[in-house]
Amino acid sequence: MTHHSKHSHAMCIRLVPIFNHLEDQQMNKIAESAKTLELQKGEMLFRAGESDDALYIVSKGKVQIYRLADSGKEQLIRILNPGDFVGEWTLFHPGEVHENYAEAIEKTSICLIKQTDLQAHLLQHPTIALKIIEEMSSRLKGSEKQTMQVAIEKVETRIIAFLVDCVENDEENSPTITLPMAKKDLASYLGSTPETMSRKFTELEHKGLIEQLPKRKIRIPDLDKLLQYAK
Repeated sequence: MTHHSKHSHAMCIRLVPIFNHLEDQQMNKIAESAKTLELQKGEMLFRAGESDDALYIVSKGKVQIYRLADSGKEQLIRILNPGDFVGEWTLFHPGEVHENYAEAIEKTSICLIKQTDLQAHLLQHPTIALKIIEEMSSRLKGSEKQTMQVAIEKVETRIIAFLVDCVENDEENSPTITLPMAKKDLASYLGSTPETMSRKFTELEHKGLIEQLPKRKIRIPDLDKLLQYAK
């Protein structure tokens, strides 16, 4: 663990939606209690079964959060990008045991704030707690949706639902989206295999429902038609 400058911690704090509504002076105060952890690709931030007492914020790089099935197969839950955070449960349950694994998938810089320090900030700024609860509710909703899709829907339907979720509300009926993760990670997230995922994307493309472009971009020629196909 390395101690970086207050400036770098302040920049990290500003990335996070739960803090960026605060005034600069308030964010700087929170940044003073932050520490920095540097991870190389493949290094673990934490493992299932480990107790913890910190909030982790991704400053640079990417971290994948996954669980292991009884068979040993990885089930991707989400990928954390700069500004994303994990460990919020420890704020309300000190010593909480992790149920998932967190692994750096590239060189990553993490800002961490100990539970005792952050609780002091919560007492001064209750709006932070409300923002955290909003984020936790959103994640719970997403997790429930993911579980339901894997349990009852066909892989093709799961893919289409994911693509539609990536479309911004203000985009027109022929949007181009960027997949937020590699297809092998998307396969894990949707409870499938990379081979099946690749085959299904190719089938959807042959049917004229999507167009696969470089750099993980997908063009949807007719969003309404894609939605109708999923029904």
